[in-house]
Amino acid sequence: MPHYILLSNLTDDGWKTVREKPDRIKEVNKEIQALGVKVVGQWACLGPFDFVSILEAPNNETIAKVSLELGSRGTIRMQSFAAIPIDEFIATMKKK
Repeated sequence: MPHYILLSNLTDDGWKTVREKPDRIKEVNKEIQALGVKVVGQWACLGPFDFVSILEAPNNETIAKVSLELGSRGTIRMQSFAAIPIDEFIATMKKK
């Protein structure tokens, strides 16, 4: 199944929610899973992004739906990227 990298930043409302109810992060992960996406890993970060998540989804459209669903709440801004496993990338580059 394809992998995606999700870089996210909380808005002021998002930070307020996380401060008052940190477990909300895990609740959102369950909501993501209900949309057909597996959260493979997730990290809180220091620097330009607040969180990095690695997701597994059947296709780009499913990730777009996750981005729309979460982004429309006004508590988070996200950037998503398709991730190609390095062995697959190398194999593709060797094909003629």
